[in-house]
Amino acid sequence: MTGARGSGDTHALPASTTIGGYTMTEALAPYTRTVLPNGIRLLTASMPATRAVSIAFYVGTGSRFEHEDESGASHFLEHILFKGTERRPLAQDVSETIERVGGFMNASTDREVTTYWARVARPHLSIGIDILSDMLLNSTFPADEIEKERDVILEEIHTSVDSPVQRVFHLADKIMWPDQPLGRDIAGTESSVRELSRDTIMSYMHEQYDPSQVVLAVAGQIEHAEIEEVVGELLEAWPSGNPRPMPPVDDKQPESRVALEYRKTEQANICLMFPGMSAHDPDRRALWLLNAILGDGMACRLFLELRERLGIVYDVDTDVMYLQDTGAMAVYAGTVPTRGPQALEAVIKELERATKDITQSELERARELSKGRMLLRLEDTRSISSWLGGQEITFGQIETPEEVVEQLDSITVDDVQRVAQRIFDPEQYRLTVVGPYRSDRRFRNIIEGR
Repeated sequence: MTGARGSGDTHALPASTTIGGYTMTEALAPYTRTVLPNGIRLLTASMPATRAVSIAFYVGTGSRFEHEDESGASHFLEHILFKGTERRPLAQDVSETIERVGGFMNASTDREVTTYWARVARPHLSIGIDILSDMLLNSTFPADEIEKERDVILEEIHTSVDSPVQRVFHLADKIMWPDQPLGRDIAGTESSVRELSRDTIMSYMHEQYDPSQVVLAVAGQIEHAEIEEVVGELLEAWPSGNPRPMPPVDDKQPESRVALEYRKTEQANICLMFPGMSAHDPDRRALWLLNAILGDGMACRLFLELRERLGIVYDVDTDVMYLQDTGAMAVYAGTVPTRGPQALEAVIKELERATKDITQSELERARELSKGRMLLRLEDTRSISSWLGGQEITFGQIETPEEVVEQLDSITVDDVQRVAQRIFDPEQYRLTVVGPYRSDRRFRNIIEGR
């Protein structure tokens, strides 16, 4: 039992653990988990050797939970919480609080999670906790700041629309999940952002920011009891909400599996997207390795084939999105417009080859790359707090790096090929192209002719 205000458990590894060839000395700092009386989950990791502390609030809501007429509310809300509180009435007061002690503070909105975080030197721990708590509990939503921030967000949307790379992914989401929240831009549309009112944004927060949906992760030179005492007092007044259930995903086929947007660009931007798997799928680690084999690094298949051998792209990579009950995988390629169809054909050829021809050496490369990158990411307080908070808000429990390494080490060539056969279904391919094309005929023939 740890702490005085809630129930909790402390988790630690042996001082030295050897797994899969890696000798890990507490790769993840010992952590403690407590549920506060109001339902907020507190996780702390003690890292005595560092002078920094990272504090991160994870709220289990995002653009997926928005009704169509409030599209962009999660993102707008995230911006507005930096614009003034009862004790810090101006946006400048909020930013100066953290900057005058050399700290950093930021936030991000995703489809299912919104995150607010700060990183400060150990002597200023109380400031970091206080400023984030103040923003989340006592923001005043100044009307003039909302109007100014509306213009800022509209410019953010314009920047995204003007970027062919961002645009091709937005179009891919739209035909991946047509007519539902997952297919909409997280920032909303120009029209929806113009219509969002102060009352709508505040109502959305009061509804969605329920304590049961909140995780607080703190990592650094700290003791759990100390953090629990401080946040227990600060957060006990967190009001209850009425969070919406997660809307079910609709995996229906779009009317068209190809979307082309004409842009007078020097490069064609191509995104091939298809259904993936959820964050809870037992095959998700095998998909992680498949992703590394195909599109991670300069020794992956797509880079070697399309850039090194064929010389037809500058950028080519893959990405995997894991959500609570669904997911997606995407391949992006940027090429000169005359070679767009050739690049698409080459990508599809590599996907088909992966369903029946994965070598042991490729698997080992992907395995070691994935393990090494994961461990390198866990070098500071920010990454540790992210590991703890991100897993708690997603799974309700923590997997240690050692457990992930064991999972990766257990995956076989047959596992990866089986996942490739499951994922790379030509009937499920969705293609988006942004570039100087007046017709999608050649691309459509490639996709629909398979």
